[in-house]
Amino acid sequence: MSIEIANESGVNVDETSIVSAARFALDKMEVSPLAELSILLVTLEVMEDLHERWMDLPGPTDVMAFPMDELDSSRRPDAPDASPALLGDIVLCPAFAKDQAKTAGHGLMDELHLLTTHGVLHLLGYDHAEPAEEREMFGLQKRILGEFQAAVAAVDRRDAQRTADDRLLGTAGLDTVPAEEPPA
Repeated sequence: MSIEIANESGVNVDETSIVSAARFALDKMEVSPLAELSILLVTLEVMEDLHERWMDLPGPTDVMAFPMDELDSSRRPDAPDASPALLGDIVLCPAFAKDQAKTAGHGLMDELHLLTTHGVLHLLGYDHAEPAEEREMFGLQKRILGEFQAAVAAVDRRDAQRTADDRLLGTAGLDTVPAEEPPA
């Protein structure tokens, strides 16, 4: 799965973490490994322009999703090998998300993970215009985010344990691999 990210927002964020959240959501939704996704982080001004141009709504917003191709799951068995399918673009506005994160009582990266997952679901055809659609999409978003956060926490615990183990081994003088003896 190819995920490209470009940060043109001027806000310093962990881009690798955003890509990880997108990849996790796509994997959970069983999207083809041939899929391609683009994530763009933009300024308030750029987001405002996109929001007005494409949604005919004033002011900036937090996330927009621009779907491209649909993955063709009904391909004929004798069709040539599949080519990568471009899912589309997710556009995030970290400056807008920062205020939302503060209001929600969590950090900017948590908000960007939420918005990335939200954008992925939009690219896959989910919407929240109607109450039933909103319950389905937001329920799925909450489940994916919860599983992502649990996976990240597990990796952090493993890394912390590894660091503690390495420190203990170093204290005991067991952290170095003995050099090979020269041939006699």
